[in-house]
Amino acid sequence: MSGQEQAPDRAGRTRTARLEAFSDGVFAIAITLLVLDLAVPASPNSVQRLLHAVGGEWPGYLGYIVSFATIGALWLGHSAVTDYLERASTTLLRFNLLLLLFVSFLPFPTRLLSAYVTKGEAEKVASTFYGLTLLVAAALLSLLWRYALHARLVRPDIKDEEVTLLTQRLSPGLAGYGLFIVTGLFVPLAAVIGYLVIAFFFLLPVPIPGRRRLPLTH
Repeated sequence: MSGQEQAPDRAGRTRTARLEAFSDGVFAIAITLLVLDLAVPASPNSVQRLLHAVGGEWPGYLGYIVSFATIGALWLGHSAVTDYLERASTTLLRFNLLLLLFVSFLPFPTRLLSAYVTKGEAEKVASTFYGLTLLVAAALLSLLWRYALHARLVRPDIKDEEVTLLTQRLSPGLAGYGLFIVTGLFVPLAAVIGYLVIAFFFLLPVPIPGRRRLPLTH
């Protein structure tokens, strides 16, 4: 095979590798930033009753766990998508950047949620804002995969049943987020627990006949 025939394939593999490396870095930074908001306020009361003060920061721990699990699930789903890619187009790279925009943004609504949960009307605003961020991130991951299929960027050796499984797996999470966003308008804490359940569900690996068990998400 001539060098001209091999060039597109090499370029496709290089672009996919760079996409994965850059994305992994953003996911890692975003998930690390979450822990920076965990702190016990220094006060005379916290010094005298440290255990009580640590327990009083439970909203921060809840926000951390939900966001950590969600970013982890998004990363696993992103890994499943890129595992099937043969090459990456410039449009796919831009869709990927848009997804990473919301992944890296997630520590901010997590901070709002941790600060305002159990705080009356502000709790509803924080919960809704948080849920919308999760919904958009999940929708962008689904869009990334569907565009890859539409543009024929997936590997030709992928079985139809694998494509169908991943496509179906990317859809239920969107409906779940929509449901819990509405729930958050009435019972914000229940919505946050719901987001955690969605994340844990998609963290579970899915067996694919004839292949290794892939953890698929949203």
